[in-house]
Amino acid sequence: MIAGAVPPSVSRRSQFYPLYLTRFVGSLGYITLLTLLPTYIEQLGATGVTAGLFVTALGVGRGVALVPLGWAADRFSKQAILLGSLALSGVAYASFTVVESSTGFILARTLQGLGIVGTGMVSLALVGDLAADDDRANQIGKYNAWRMAAGITGTLAAGALFDLYGFRPIFAGLVVLFALSLVGVWLLVEDDGDRTGFAFFDLALNDRILTITSFRAQYAVSVTLVRNWVPIFVGVSVARGGLALTATAVGVVVAAEKFTNMLCQPITGRLSDRFGRGLFVGAGGAAYGLLALAFPLVPAAGAALGISVTVPVLGTVPGAFFVAVFLNALLGVADAVREPASMALFADEGKDSGITSSFGIRGLVWRPGALLAPLLGGYLMDSVGMGWVFGVAGVTALTGVVAFWGIISVRHGPRALSDW
Repeated sequence: MIAGAVPPSVSRRSQFYPLYLTRFVGSLGYITLLTLLPTYIEQLGATGVTAGLFVTALGVGRGVALVPLGWAADRFSKQAILLGSLALSGVAYASFTVVESSTGFILARTLQGLGIVGTGMVSLALVGDLAADDDRANQIGKYNAWRMAAGITGTLAAGALFDLYGFRPIFAGLVVLFALSLVGVWLLVEDDGDRTGFAFFDLALNDRILTITSFRAQYAVSVTLVRNWVPIFVGVSVARGGLALTATAVGVVVAAEKFTNMLCQPITGRLSDRFGRGLFVGAGGAAYGLLALAFPLVPAAGAALGISVTVPVLGTVPGAFFVAVFLNALLGVADAVREPASMALFADEGKDSGITSSFGIRGLVWRPGALLAPLLGGYLMDSVGMGWVFGVAGVTALTGVVAFWGIISVRHGPRALSDW
């Protein structure tokens, strides 16, 4: 590609489109594999530790790639790194059509993890670079909306397409989408050239990044618990503390969060650009925590409604189903208030010095909570009940907000919240 080949009046705007497509297809691949993972476990005869490795391999690929890709994208061309990541992702998803052993599947999952970091973190860094300072959260919100759209599409379609056509056509379609993204990035996204230095360690000690980390490290526990235990809560038996609804009903509840998140992020991102990103991070986090605390009340609220409705495809569902859909939809709104503002804060600090490294730090801060929270949730569910899982999720979100807003207020004064 020749930098500047696109007219200046169109160039910046046109570069966002292939990045949106990249975000969509990267997330679609992730959610498709997540949906089909139980089928692979059955077909490959994986049990115990091997089945666990199917999950862990993705995390290994993602963890290994964060720092090197952050350095490479900030040191060299983000466009080139993104093109390589798209090509690697295409190879990874193509390999899922030919795996015949657990070892082959683990290797393919590791490649998938490497590709996810490249397509996600680097494309996000490019969006942050391209967006104007007063429009950054808005553009990130639009970018994230494509991720949510992919989540809805994959959640609802992957299983049905597999039942009709099997594995190969699904992954062939993903490979084609990755190829289209690659061509779009190559033709429309300008090469940002080589730079010198490595901003990762400087940014890791950045005062504003450390401040938001005080929130994000705790919030990771909350979101991981909620996103994993909402479907568990809706689907497991009443004896285990759940609602005992069908798999299709579980899918609808999960999709409700993604749908409202997708609709709201461009709006909330634009508003946070105007009124203060720190305010939106805290407000969204606090709302998320309060809604998490409310989830154990779903059975009682459903009983209070006293209804049982027959719905096409779902069959007869109790009032608790509608309460769960509504509450999870509100969780999507709350997270939409927080996410584009949070991402824009990291982009603001990394702009001109190392924006990909800044997002790499953001990813690393999330990892401990994301890895440890499921173990904690499993222990709480079996020892003291599922309600405690949502209780811990709500409290960690609220304590994160208190820490974040408290640090800002003490160091800079309460009015500084609107300046972040």
